Amino acid sequence: MSTQLKIKGNWNELKGKLRAKYGELTDDDLAYAEGQEEQLIGRLQQKTGAAKEEIKKMIFSEDEKR
Repeated sequence: MSTQLKIKGNWNELKGKLRAKYGELTDDDLAYAEGQEEQLIGRLQQKTGAAKEEIKKMIFSEDEKR
């Protein structure tokens, strides 16, 4: 399964988890369009100050935790 599909499949659930962890995130920060993963990661990095690898781990390993 591609990374894009992993994000798309759980995106609403994942947005809630990200907002719980980083309360400053807005709908614009979490706007996701298929194929725009790098832009999303960049926005989250800027807003949260988290490392790129930390953000990728949160987003892309969500399916593997189940």
